[in-house]
Order: sequence, then C-alpha cells, then structure tokens
Amino acid sequence: MGDRPSWSNCGNPPPQVNARSVSLIIIRILAQCARYMCRFWLRGRNEGAIARYDTVRVSRSQASSITYLEGFVKMRSFDKSCRSKGRSLAVWVTCVVFCTACSVVRAQDAEESIQDESLAALDFSNLSITNHAVRIGSENVAYTATTGTLTMANESGEEQANIFFIAYERDGFDDKSDRPITFCFNGGPGSSSVWLHLGAYGPKRVDMGDAGALKAPPYSLVDNHESILDVSDLVFIDPVMTGYSRPAEGVSKSDFHGLNEDISSVAEFIRLYTTRFERWNSPKFLSGESYGTTRAAGLSGRLQDSHGMYLNGILLVSSILNFQTARFDSGNDLPYIVFMPTYAAINRYHSQDRDITRIDVDEFVESARTFAEREYASALMLGDKLPKDERAKVIKKLSYFTGISEQFIDQTNLRISIWQFTKELLRDSEQRTVGRLDGRFKGIDADATGSSTDYDPSMSAIRGPYTATLNEYVRSDLGFKSDLPYEILTGRVHPWSYRQYTNRYVNVASTLRNAMTRNQDLYVHVANGYYDLATPFFATEYTFNHLGLDPSLQDHVSMSYYESGHMFYIHEESRKKMKDDFATFYKKALQKK
Repeated sequence: MGDRPSWSNCGNPPPQVNARSVSLIIIRILAQCARYMCRFWLRGRNEGAIARYDTVRVSRSQASSITYLEGFVKMRSFDKSCRSKGRSLAVWVTCVVFCTACSVVRAQDAEESIQDESLAALDFSNLSITNHAVRIGSENVAYTATTGTLTMANESGEEQANIFFIAYERDGFDDKSDRPITFCFNGGPGSSSVWLHLGAYGPKRVDMGDAGALKAPPYSLVDNHESILDVSDLVFIDPVMTGYSRPAEGVSKSDFHGLNEDISSVAEFIRLYTTRFERWNSPKFLSGESYGTTRAAGLSGRLQDSHGMYLNGILLVSSILNFQTARFDSGNDLPYIVFMPTYAAINRYHSQDRDITRIDVDEFVESARTFAEREYASALMLGDKLPKDERAKVIKKLSYFTGISEQFIDQTNLRISIWQFTKELLRDSEQRTVGRLDGRFKGIDADATGSSTDYDPSMSAIRGPYTATLNEYVRSDLGFKSDLPYEILTGRVHPWSYRQYTNRYVNVASTLRNAMTRNQDLYVHVANGYYDLATPFFATEYTFNHLGLDPSLQDHVSMSYYESGHMFYIHEESRKKMKDDFATFYKKALQKK
C-alpha cells in the first residue's frame, strides 16, 4: 500500500516543543524580572509607572495578540517614567528582547495557524482502513481499502464539506509512480458512485441477475473477477449530498450543485486526495458514467488549468457531453436522428419477427445508423418540403427499424420521442413498456392506453439490490459506520445550476478537446450500451465526430459497444468484454513514448 504518515491510524499527532513555547517562557521571565527591577529602582516613588508596566505582563493566552509595535509602545511609556532616574539603558535592553520575543511569537502563531489548519484537515480518525484479497482473472490480488470522509476547507480553514469516498489500493507497490490511480464517479446529477463501484470496477459486485432473470431479495455481494483493481488503484467519490457526503454546517448546498460548482468541488477533492495520499507522481485516470462523463470532461480542463494536474486517460461510460443530442425540444431534430439506432437495437431484442432476429445485432445496428444519418436525417431536414412518395418510404423503413407502426409514425410527423417509444413498442403485443436505462427490461403500467410510462423498469430492477448491498458492505466489511442515509440517487441536489449555459445547450465537448490538445498524452475511451436510451451510442458518436480534434490526435479516442444498457456491466458477457477492453485501454494510455 505504500508508506503513510505515521499517524494515519491514530488520533491527533503528538504535541511538539516549538519556538512559540520557548518565546512565551522568555517573555514571562523577562516581564517578571523587569517588574522587580523597576520596583527596586523606583523604590515606590513612581507607582504610576509600575501600574502602567503591570499592563505589559503577558499570559499565554495574551501573547499571540501582542505585536512588536504594541510591545514597543508599552515599554516606551514605561521608559519615559524612568528617565529621571537614569536607568533607561537596562529597560531598553529589556524592551528589545521583549519585543523580539513577541515578534517570534506572532510569526510562530501564523505558522502554527497554517499547521493547525493542515493538521485538522489531515485528521484520519474518520477513516476505516481494512485489508482484503480477491481473485481477478488468474491472479490473487491483495489490497487495502480506505473508507471515510475528507474535510474540504477554504484557505481560511473554514469547513466547506465532508466528502465520502472509498479507495482501493493494491498491495505491494512501494513506488507509486508505477501504479495508476483512477478517480471514479457516477452522474445524475444526484447519483452516488455505487453503480461503477459495485457493478463494474470494484473488488466486489452485486449478484442481482439480469433482465428476465432477476434475483429476489435479500441480495448479496460476490467477488468481482472482472474488477480493474489489478491494473489500477481506485477511488470512488460521492459528490456533495450523494452517499454520505454533506455540506458543512452553515454552508449552502447550492455552493456545490451546478455544473461549474460540482466540477470545482470534485477537482478540489481529487487535488486534496492526491496530495495527502502522495499520488502526484502516479499515472492518473478519471472514469465517469452518464452525467459523470459531463463531469469528467469538465474536470479534464479544471484539473489541468487550475491545479496543473495532467491526466493519462479518461474512461467515459455511457457518455453525454452535448446535451442537444438528448433534448426533444421543438425545432431540435437532432435527438430523433441519434436515438433511432438505439430504438432499432431494442426493437430487435424484443422482436418476434424472425427476419429481424436472425440478423446479427451489430449488422442490424449498422444498417440503422446508415439510414439515420442519410435518408432519415435528410427527410427531417426537408420538413414540409419532403415529397409524399419519399415520406412514405421513410415511414416504412422507420417502422421496420423501430418496430413502431407506420400509422403512429405518420401521426408523430416522423419524430418519435423517447417517451413515445418506451410506451408504444410493446403496447399492442404485450401491454408492456420498455426501460429507459436499459431497453431490455419490461414494465407494467396501470393504464396501457396512456401516453407515457409510469416508471422506468430498468431503474426499479437495479436500485434495490445496489442500495441494500452497499449499506451492508460499508458497515460490515469496510468498517465505516454512519447513521446518515446513504443517498444512492437523490433529488436533494436540485435545483442544479447551468447558469453559464442559459438559453443554450450544455456542451462540454470543447473542454475535453482543449485538454487533449494541450496534453497530447491524454487518451479517452468511450463505452456504449446498445440498449441505452439515456445516453444513446449514436449520439455519442455524433459528439465525438464533431469534436474537432487534430488528425494526429484522433487515434487517442477509442470506443467499445456492449449488448446491454446504460449500466451494461450488469450483463455478464458485457462485463467480461468490458474488462478486456479497459485493460487494453490502460495499456495503450500508459505506453512509453
């Protein structure tokens, strides 16, 4: 695990004797000696001066507030009262020593103030450190888990937030420059990091089954043989108001709940963790899922520009960088085009038509891509100018790929929104809905004739297992205890501010492009689920096709695809493929030039 500070498992560091303590002793001795000298010299004939000098006596609690100037004024006042006796030389010597000591105290106080702030922030008493082992592939991997909170403070030492995290470090790496570290988070906004943690990357995973074969509660964790802990240390971060993370008392949650505010606070956590755990010289990666990819793109710029932290790689899982691709607004035809190939993949999954199911999913999706970017996009661009015969051809093909009736497509003016698709696809055949996060899952609505779904069956399938196992695991296995509710996915982060994007769509793709241009050793891998309607793969392809990267950097971006949904790792075969794809990416990003 590497060397830690010697007090990492203790409370506060041991007290130290320092210059301030010595200075206080000198001040008090000098003050007392001077007082007795004055009484001897004046022999009671200048009681007013003695009374004035009494005010210079220094206690420990007062010493830090005495400046050189204050000490000089007090001693100067006393000296005037003694000039008539010709004794000022001794007093002036005392004054110089006294004021010098006061200055030392003041300087030492300033230094100790900084040290105290740092030591308060470095208090490890709120962390639990445990040791474990897991088999990953053919290896037995021993690792150390660190679970707890880091206190975020401003430069004045005022607490701002307590950020909860769970870190895993593989044992046996004393030289951290040879060991990558990956900072992981999910999205929302309002999601904890539980999904990537207990679904994809961590040493344990939820054993919940899959679409059509879900397991009943109570749920359990099993060893994750596809964990990426064998190739990188992992830090799972819960942004403020998610997990156990909370703002400090008196600090508004709105300070953290916005695009820029969130990026800033997570960047500061990463900087702080990197500093305290001595990982500045380690290869560094980010991994975000869903809105977490928006955060990761923003962080690529913030870490680089504000903290001088250059990354080796970014893993984007179910990515969304350009929100225009997912907003079904009037006048915005782009989502209808980029969602269509995902509609096609989900239709094929549920279809009873052998002419469709016999086609390989990759081949069927590729045909849908071609139709979407050519005939379909052209038809929507023409709008009312589209000739009737061409319109009929487009409707027929659109019905073939999506599984939605020609009549319904005609009534929607060729534009099928996500909500219409999830409600309509299986309405007539099964009176079922399909999931948004994962179109393989089916739901049952109270009213099969309604225009929208009652809930997302894919979210309902995963929320219970992940919530139960996380709460049990953190307390029982990792030894961290808190009575706060662990916020798996919360609305308490709203309203979420996008004020810098007022009257325009959020788009952080340019931030990522700028980071890759300035740091030409930065690699990006994007993982996509075919059945993901939250962040469709074709929308991601569109975004990266419009990234504007220099041709010399375009091979720094790679993509992989999985026959699953938003959390594609709940599908066993996809999880195994993910491990192989991600291990290849780490190897490429870490190659020596």
